[in-house]
Amino acid sequence: MTSARFSGSNAPTTAHIKLLDDRRFRTLLSDEDWGRLPLATWRRFSKRVADGDSVVYVGVVDEVAFSDIGWWFAQAARLIGGPLPTGRDTGVPMIVTVTEDGTTGGQTWTRICARKRGFPQVIHSAKRFAGPTGLEEYVGFGVSMALRIAVEGETLTFRSAGYGLQLGRLWIPLPRWFTPGDLTVTHRDLGEGAFRFTLDVIHPRYGALIHQSALFREAVS
Repeated sequence: MTSARFSGSNAPTTAHIKLLDDRRFRTLLSDEDWGRLPLATWRRFSKRVADGDSVVYVGVVDEVAFSDIGWWFAQAARLIGGPLPTGRDTGVPMIVTVTEDGTTGGQTWTRICARKRGFPQVIHSAKRFAGPTGLEEYVGFGVSMALRIAVEGETLTFRSAGYGLQLGRLWIPLPRWFTPGDLTVTHRDLGEGAFRFTLDVIHPRYGALIHQSALFREAVS
């Protein structure tokens, strides 16, 4: 399980890789909260690369769970690009690519999750530093999710704060009954270059719908 940086141009990598100069996530937290994060976590979220360049993380999915309703909801979400995990396989590789998007000032996230049979699932989304909370995740087809970022213990947490439909410059909130409920993503440093990513979707009426956990490890590159 490794991480690497890929340059989108022909210049030497050291000419365009910028490290520890990205304050976009930090400005969404208080100094006190930011200071409670492990050094390795804030290094990852202070890492910025040149427009079009990417950082790649490779890990392994070790936990997946769906309720019956959650599984069907994940399949139905394929109609808007499949932003949720759809398979139950564990012990399979997951690759996460974070690419700088100079046009929007945000990041494009691509998640590739292998399957034991068939082609991997590919999930695309864009993190944009905009919207009512200052951070949103755009999944395509005009659908986006406002996010609130927080530090719980020493874990960096992203929680949904409403879903909306983007029509030009207009953001129309979606009714709660039309959404999967509360989505939480965590990033927890485990020391020695390892960290755990988790995703949980909990519906206010139907309870826990989806849970996914993956273990990643960084390598100097």
